[in-house]
Amino acid sequence: MERTEIFAKVVDVVSDVLGMNPDEITEQTSFDDLDADSLDRLQLVTAFEDEFDVELAEERLNSINSIADAIDAIEASQEA
Repeated sequence: MERTEIFAKVVDVVSDVLGMNPDEITEQTSFDDLDADSLDRLQLVTAFEDEFDVELAEERLNSINSIADAIDAIEASQEA
């Protein structure tokens, strides 16, 4: 799956989970920018795993702080 396709799906998930306007989300958007607390982040990771049918590596979870980080983690999980 191409990075642009992953980005589009990640934006859809983030906008659904956090109730955000998808037009306000870029790869550089951090979860802090979105006011996502730890519970929100857990919900996002679970939603990403469901959407992409992957399991994100435990050691990567704490380093997912932005949309770009999420895309990188999903790409790495798909390649594994």
